[in-house]
Parts: sequence; structure tokens; C-alpha cells
Amino acid sequence: MSIRPAPRRTRNKAQAPEFEQGLVPATGELLVWRDPRHYDRWQTLPCVLCGQPTPLRAHSGEPAHKVCAEGWIAAHPVEARRNGRFASDVTSRKTDNTGHA
Repeated sequence: MSIRPAPRRTRNKAQAPEFEQGLVPATGELLVWRDPRHYDRWQTLPCVLCGQPTPLRAHSGEPAHKVCAEGWIAAHPVEARRNGRFASDVTSRKTDNTGHA
């Protein structure tokens, strides 16, 4: 009797559900990327802003460091609000664990 290894799980982007983005933070505020779907544990890709490898993904799926996205929002506030390129996660007061009401 031989033991067969479990089949390796592969990530299928066609099956990955899109997740809703919240608001673009004001200049100087931080992005809230708490949803685990921002982290791609399988692949690092070059950040669209600095070119360095990152496992992080924006809501649109484009690879970007959170700090790079925050810097881009600060440098391009009008464009950031117009097209919503980088935004925070949708949070409700019930699920927000910051301790604030």
C-alpha cells in the first residue's frame, strides 16, 4: 500500500473573486489593506511604482507596495480620487478592530 501525496493546490485567478475597495485615503493618511487577498503568497512581482519585488496586490490586482501606493496618492491626489487606483479596504464599524467606534 503506497501513500499518495495530496494534490498541490494551484491558484486559479479566474476563480478568485474580486473584492470591493473602499475609499481613497486623504493625503497623508495610511491605506488599510487588512484583507488577506492583498498578499500573494505564491508569487512576487515587480511593484508598478518602484520596480522592486512585492507579494502585495492592490484591489485591481496590480502589484504594489503599500508604502509606494501611499506615496503615489500623496503625489497625485486628484488622479487618485478620480480613478481610485489605490484604495483602502471596505470596513464596517462592527468589523473594525482598531478600538475606535
